Amino acid sequence: MITFAGVSKSFRPSGGGRPNHVLRDVSFRVPQGCLYGLIGPGASGKSVLLKLIVGLIKPSAGHIEVDGQDVVTSSELELQRMRLKIGMLFQNNALFDHLTVAENIAFPLRRLTTLSDDAIKLRVDERLAHVAMTGFDERMPSGLSGGQKKRIGVARATIAEASIVLYDEPAAGLDPVTSQKIFELLREEQHAAQATVVMVSSDLDRLLTVTDRVGMMYRGQLIFDGTTREAQESLEPRVKQFIHGLTEGPL
Repeated sequence: MITFAGVSKSFRPSGGGRPNHVLRDVSFRVPQGCLYGLIGPGASGKSVLLKLIVGLIKPSAGHIEVDGQDVVTSSELELQRMRLKIGMLFQNNALFDHLTVAENIAFPLRRLTTLSDDAIKLRVDERLAHVAMTGFDERMPSGLSGGQKKRIGVARATIAEASIVLYDEPAAGLDPVTSQKIFELLREEQHAAQATVVMVSSDLDRLLTVTDRVGMMYRGQLIFDGTTREAQESLEPRVKQFIHGLTEGPL
């Protein structure tokens, strides 16, 4: 479903100087219907991988394929069509402050489809019920708690019934109980839609309860790619230290 082959990415400073090598020769595959967790220290390239998947940025080298489409050589129009199949929850929720909850959730449908107002309302009501937010349709984002904003973000990311969903730190800033509920909701959504999911999260204790496979980034390189159990049992020093929270090690 999603394939990276030898992908590297460098950014050149606007004022000139040496390029910043963010990704180095990254290769991995996310099978269809898999919930894939991306882990690793900060600034290791995880969020850049998400942007590469949707074609927001292009790699400096390598090949990326999403659902059979070559992302690197696709035109902007072709990328726009591909994005119809992708839902995304951003780290900061990215809700529009001037829109109601219902309008926020409906935004992808209004932008990407020709559904009638009645059809959109039915879909919004269904999404609200699924994330346990029925009755919040006329609320404004400013009146929501952090956990409620995440739920609305999940509803918006999944309303177009995308076959691929990307989550960037879906539980950032939430308390442990709310975080666990959000991860359980994401897993339920993934199972219900049979979607392929790539999730970046620093909340390892909860992330690893829902993932099928895990990739660990370290200084721009993918140093581990395997099942969740293989990650938890890995003897690779950096993986072992990161997952089990050891105080001494190579990180």
